[in-house]
Amino acid sequence: MSEKSLYLTKIQLREELKRCLNCKTQPCMTACPVSCNPREFIQYSKAEEWDEAVAAITRVNPMGQTCGLICPDKFCMKACTRSGIDFPVNIPRVQATILHNFRVDHPEKVSLPHNGHTVAIVGAGPAGLAATALLVKNGFKVTIYEGRHEIGGALCMIPENRLPHEVIERDYEFISNNDLVTLKLNAKVSHTVELLNRFDAVIVSTGEPNCLELKIPGEELSVSYTDFLYHPEDFQTNGHVAVIGGGNVAADCAATAMRNGAASVEMFVRRRISDMRISKAEYLDLVNHKIDLCGMTSPEKIEKIGNKLCLTVRRNFFDGEKWVPLENSSVSLPYFDLIIRAVGSRSDTKSDDNAKLVYAGDCKTGGSTIVEAISSGRKAAQEIIRLFEE
Repeated sequence: MSEKSLYLTKIQLREELKRCLNCKTQPCMTACPVSCNPREFIQYSKAEEWDEAVAAITRVNPMGQTCGLICPDKFCMKACTRSGIDFPVNIPRVQATILHNFRVDHPEKVSLPHNGHTVAIVGAGPAGLAATALLVKNGFKVTIYEGRHEIGGALCMIPENRLPHEVIERDYEFISNNDLVTLKLNAKVSHTVELLNRFDAVIVSTGEPNCLELKIPGEELSVSYTDFLYHPEDFQTNGHVAVIGGGNVAADCAATAMRNGAASVEMFVRRRISDMRISKAEYLDLVNHKIDLCGMTSPEKIEKIGNKLCLTVRRNFFDGEKWVPLENSSVSLPYFDLIIRAVGSRSDTKSDDNAKLVYAGDCKTGGSTIVEAISSGRKAAQEIIRLFEE
């Protein structure tokens, strides 16, 4: 997807702004996990008061441009009053376009007063960055420890055509444009509790780095979604690809494999296709990429046969309470060159016995959207702020 299609054109932006009904009840803000106020920034935009529009967005969402490109349609758009008339205002895309077009290129460094307290944040994903933004506004000196070579956390697994990494970096510029933020890349932290010896408080926002297992014979012949999405170039093939899973991550794996030159991609989803937890736009993306969706299907085993991988799957049916295997429904598919498992993830073990050690994001709440992770990061920061106000 080109930059041109990532953002609205001037005409599209103008027309979307016109469609906002300026609802006094503000259902869009109520539906937003971070309580961003679309009515406010849209009204400023209608008056071409762009500085005020930018300020209204970033006041509660420090990653507004990133969020605007990938936020699902189940929050503000679902609540939009226009849904009951024709179709909702594309609020996330409006937000991303405003920040892309009207935010300054490079923020000047600002001087913020230090309140004397220091906080370590483990993980530079959306939760960690959102916590950083709120903490520095309140005078805390923050050191971010990121185990990888770049910021973004799980956002870095989203394909570049949907979320260019430079957008994440641009949002971070506005978080770190002061003397209170220090970022340490390639700095994996093994024992977070030890950081409490050097900092007044610690926020852990490491996400869910551990890919769930399929627990089937031959699983070791498959590739985890984390390995695949962080380094898709290492698994490039012009052969046939299977993706096991039916969520956002599985959809990203399937689309990425197809863009990498795969002859075909099949997704195996345990439940019905209609139960897939993806947006309409993501579903249409799969259809446009000619990806085959196999619903009500689960893997049973993986075997190596010659230079191919054989995936044996079975059908499921819903008995009124749960999904159960359908007897005598197994079929072997012996033609795959790559099998990717994307059935979920889990966090590392947590330690909850210290009030100055706070968790945020997916490692606390489980898999979530970017805006939910940002909300969790802000709540973690508020916990720390209250701790030192007492």
